[in-house]
Amino acid sequence: MSLRSLLGSTLLPRNEAHILMAYALDKHFRLPRSTLVSRDEMELRGLALEEWQSLESRRLNGEPVAYLIGKRGFHKIELRVAPGVLIPRPETELLVDIALQEIKRIEGNIKHPKILDLGTGSGAIALAIANEASNTQVVATDQSTEALSIAKSNANYLGLEKQVQLAQGSWYEALSEDQVFDVILSNPPYIANQDPHLNQGDLRFEPIDALTDHSTGLSCLEIIIMGGLKHLKSGGLIAVEHGYDQSDAVAGLMSAAGLGDIQIHYDLASHPRVVSARK
Repeated sequence: MSLRSLLGSTLLPRNEAHILMAYALDKHFRLPRSTLVSRDEMELRGLALEEWQSLESRRLNGEPVAYLIGKRGFHKIELRVAPGVLIPRPETELLVDIALQEIKRIEGNIKHPKILDLGTGSGAIALAIANEASNTQVVATDQSTEALSIAKSNANYLGLEKQVQLAQGSWYEALSEDQVFDVILSNPPYIANQDPHLNQGDLRFEPIDALTDHSTGLSCLEIIIMGGLKHLKSGGLIAVEHGYDQSDAVAGLMSAAGLGDIQIHYDLASHPRVVSARK
């Protein structure tokens, strides 16, 4: 069958079908995505056809596109992703933007700002910041050795392995007692354990420990906020991503920790998505 007929008959959304077909064409023929338009009469046969049919079937069964093609774009970089890490999402780019704004604010006084990314997963936040701000020193932690392996391969792929230090451990346990930072960031598990979204869409295939704290959704956020006092420089900024209905609770945790200049930041869908504060 031709590319045109295969894409015209699939039950997948058009954009997803094009991404998966382009992946199959690149893998088997090293052909660019433009082939879908410039050579849409091309017949797909053999292993390439089997690849497309497998990708189509797996996506129709719910597997995330990012896992099927093994990569995801995030804030000007491309990351390798696999089922062992959370798929980076556009709303998390807000954390990167907040950090970059703070780096720009302090770089006149601090030559090499120190940034901490807690629970780095694929390395998305840490690597996006390092890619944009070459003067920074970034530490990225994760409890999962599988996640750190993927983050390391992404750092090597992007040529940022010397700028981003990876450390294994649960939150601040991965650090030495005396490590302090200008900016602390985290996108921790914040979905409550009984939330029905965990059984819907792409979330069904993502690592459960990266999605929920198996409690109220606030336990990891509380650990990060309270522990941040010890590892944040005076005047330093801490910013955490949270669920759409958690901003008041997170701001309350920031206030209870004695942090000041508490601000709520909104994502592109106008949902409260990040709370930041200063020591």
